[in-house]
Parts: sequence; C-alpha cells; structure tokens
Amino acid sequence: MKLVDYIVFLVYFVIVATYGTYIYRKKRTEEVDSKDYFLAEGTLTWWAIGASLIASNISAEQFIGMSGSGFAMGLAISSYEWMASVTLVIVAVFFIPIYLKNNIYTMPQFLSQRYNSTVSTIMAVFWLLVYVLVNLTSILYLGALAIETVSGIDFTICLYGLALFAIVIALGGMKVIGYTDVFQVLVLTCGGLATTYLALDLVASQFGGSGIMYGLEVIQQKAVSHLHMILDEGQLMMPDGMGGTRDAYMDLPSISVLIGGMWIVNLNYWGCNQYITQRALGADLKTARTGILFAAFLKLLMPIIVVLPGIAAYVLFKDGLFQKEMMNEAGNIKPDHAYPVLLNLLPNGLKGLSFAALTAAIVASLAGKANSISTIFTLDIYKKFFNQKASEKNLVNVGKITVVVASFIAIVVAPSLRNLDQGFQYIQEYTGFISPGVFAIFLLGFFWKRTTSLAAMVAAVLTIPLSTFLKFQFAEVPFLNRMGIVFLVLTALMIVVTLLETKSKYNTKGLEIDASMFKPTVSFIIGSIIIVGVISALYIRFW
Repeated sequence: MKLVDYIVFLVYFVIVATYGTYIYRKKRTEEVDSKDYFLAEGTLTWWAIGASLIASNISAEQFIGMSGSGFAMGLAISSYEWMASVTLVIVAVFFIPIYLKNNIYTMPQFLSQRYNSTVSTIMAVFWLLVYVLVNLTSILYLGALAIETVSGIDFTICLYGLALFAIVIALGGMKVIGYTDVFQVLVLTCGGLATTYLALDLVASQFGGSGIMYGLEVIQQKAVSHLHMILDEGQLMMPDGMGGTRDAYMDLPSISVLIGGMWIVNLNYWGCNQYITQRALGADLKTARTGILFAAFLKLLMPIIVVLPGIAAYVLFKDGLFQKEMMNEAGNIKPDHAYPVLLNLLPNGLKGLSFAALTAAIVASLAGKANSISTIFTLDIYKKFFNQKASEKNLVNVGKITVVVASFIAIVVAPSLRNLDQGFQYIQEYTGFISPGVFAIFLLGFFWKRTTSLAAMVAAVLTIPLSTFLKFQFAEVPFLNRMGIVFLVLTALMIVVTLLETKSKYNTKGLEIDASMFKPTVSFIIGSIIIVGVISALYIRFW
C-alpha cells in the first residue's frame, strides 16, 4: 500500500472513532442500565438494525472465506447468502414476534423461561464455547491473514490491531455498535463493489476486452463449472489445501441444499442466535421487522461483493495469473488467498478504500460477536450463578471485562487455524455440531406447548455427541446432510420423550402467543414477495 492508501484508511478510522464517540456521548443515559448497554433498548432505528445485522454477519469469513469458496466451487456457495434472505423473512414473521411478546433479551433466557434453568445453562455454555473458540477466533484469524497479505504488516501485529479496534467499539455497548455499523456497511459495500469491478475489468483485459460486462461474458465462457447453484456428486472437484482435491458435493450436496440442512444452518443462525437476534430485541415489532427486511434486501447483494471476485480469480488463475500468490509455503493451492490477491491489484487510493472495507467488515463482526459473548456470560452465567443481586453498573462492568477476556482468548487460539483450506467451510461445519439441537429445541419450544424440559435436555446433551459420531463414522456423508439427520433424530426423540411424560399435557411453561402477532404489514408482504421472486429467478437461471 502507498501513502494515499494509508491516508484513505486513516480517514475511515477517524470517522468511525469520532462517530462512535459521538453516539456514545449523545445517547448515554445518566443511569447505568445493563439492557441499554447490551441491547440499546428502544434507540436503534430500522435502518440501523438492518445495517447492523449485515455488518455483524459479513466479515472476513465472507470476504476471505466465501470468496475462497467462490474460487474453489463457484456460485453454489451463494446459497448461504441468497437463502438467508428468505430465512430473514421467516424470522421476521414468526420468530421475532415471539421474542418481543415474551420480553426475551437473550437466547438462554428464552430457554429458561420456556423450559428450565438447566437447559438454559447447558446451552449458554455451548454458545460461549462456539462463539469464542470458533466464530470469534476464525473471524480474527481470517481478518489478520487478509490484512497481512494486503498491507505486508506482520500477522501478529494485524491480530492485535484488529482485536484492539474491535474491543474499543464493543466497550461502547450495542448503541455504538449499531450506529457505527451503518457507516461500516456503507464502507464495506462501496469497497467491496470496487474490488468486484476491478476483478471483472481485469478478467476482461486479460482476454482482450474491457469493461465489466465483457468480464462477465468471459466468466460465463471460461468458468462454466463454477456457475451452478446445485452441485451433483462428482460434478466439481476443488483444491483441498493440501495438494489434492475433494468433491464440492461434500460441502453443498445437490438438491438437499434447498430442502435439507441449509435451512437448519440459516434458521438457527438468523433466528436462534444471540449474535444476530440481539440487534432486534431492543426494538418494537414494526421497527424490528422493517430492519430485518432491509437486511434481507442487502443480503441479495452479498454474492456480488464476496463470491464473484473469487470466481474471477479462478478464471485468471486458470489463465496463468497468480500462480505463486495462490500457493501456500508448501506449494499447495490455497483458495482463501483469492480475495487478498485481488486487493493487491487495486490502484492507489482504491486499495485503501477496499482495505478499509475489509477492516470495517472484520471489526464490525468482532465487536458484535464480543458483545453477544459478554451479554450471555453476564446475564445468563454471572448474574445467575455468581451475583444474583448485582447492580446495573456491576453488570455492565462485568460485560466489558468479558469483551476483553474473550478477545484475548481469540488472539491466543487464532494462529492455530493456519492449516485451514477454506475458512468459511470450517466455520459452517463446526458450528453445525450444535445447530441441529438448538434449532430443534427452539422450534418445538415455539410451536408445541407440550414440549417438556426433559425433552429439551435430551436434545441439548446429545447434539454434539451425535454430530461427532456421524462425522467420524460416516465421513463420506456431506456435513449439511449430517446436520439434517441429527435434527430429525433429535426432533423425534424430543417428541417421544414428551409423549412418554405423563404430565406433559399439564406443561405451563409455554410462551404467550396469539395469531395477530404473525400478521405482517402490506408493505412487508410486498417486499417479501420481491425477495422470493428474485431468488427463485436466480436459482432457475443458474441451476
């Protein structure tokens, strides 16, 4: 990077820091309130909620990991993004009203209120382990890797710098995170589109033309194998990061992506995930739904920003470019190098903007994840087991300490992920060990009042052992299919256990629900129809 790039990045940093400080001072209340700190209760607008959802979701795992998967397997990886748009509509209609009607602020609180404290505690511990050791750690690792590749700054310095930047924002609470995320989304979108434009223009010039339209034509001709949304077994072999290849079907198993495990991934992530739902839990229903719908529209753009550059890098690599840059020290192809390699080709100034976009995505996700970790630990572990009479000020201070401790653990663990071939797939598979059980517990808890605490306990205890058993005993089965199997088995077990309990019909721990909660506005219905129509057209076109 040149001086002008660092100036552009410095401008971005100053704006975020200044705006965050302004929001913190303007919206700070005289009385310390834990709900205000963790949830920004009643202060986030619909556009802030929608932007924060996307800023927290789009991070290094998308920019680096999903772009790497675009290089390896092509457009099919976009299913995670486009199906998420439909999932967000479902969450806005059916999930969020239940949370808001029953004054739910954390996911463990939902489990405690619907089932019992034991189920709540078990899942709180599971979530903390996954959030810290998988999500926070992988985001930090992929982010540091990308920034090291682009800037040349040592990996360890990048690691500490990103963590420190995120800690500063996270310590301001959800209000600061939510409103700075609006600017972060603007930066990551503009910078991401700039990188996509460059990638397509580079493809065009490499094959004797110019302009992004010509670049798209070249991709359609040269990357036919990478332009399918549904992958059959043996259809596409991709690099495994160790010098060999593996079947892309193992990551995205054909039609079951549309009717199987992908729904569990998305509905669990967007509807049963503290990290995500927390953005909407402090708002009224109309504001929350509008914000989520806004996020669903933004989701439609994400493959253009994070997947298309990876496919472009694949076409250029096939034509002889980036042969050295796409290899690791052992000489094996590393798909996750695709996006950083493209960033290095940006002209001066524009490289600084894209660098800022990447940093914005990483920092926003790190801050959001750290806030969710501190929320669960403080409200569902510390307050429940260590200090039930804790003051509001004490809870906020514990939350801030948790942010720092979780970030430190992530810094220590992150370097151990250097052997990954595709970081995005690593995150999906290992969070998938807990997703089926969580989703089964929430789904039956929402919509079947008879579901008992014992049934939920069975699912909570068995989700990781059953997922682990299937992974090592049936390694040839795609992990999305394994998730579907685990979900069906656990759901069946919960139903059986509930029916066997003679007093289950007297369960009084159901939630407060009425039909009117699920009636969206006309404008919401119109927006939802547009989203479903666009996604249907995309799947038909690129089947």
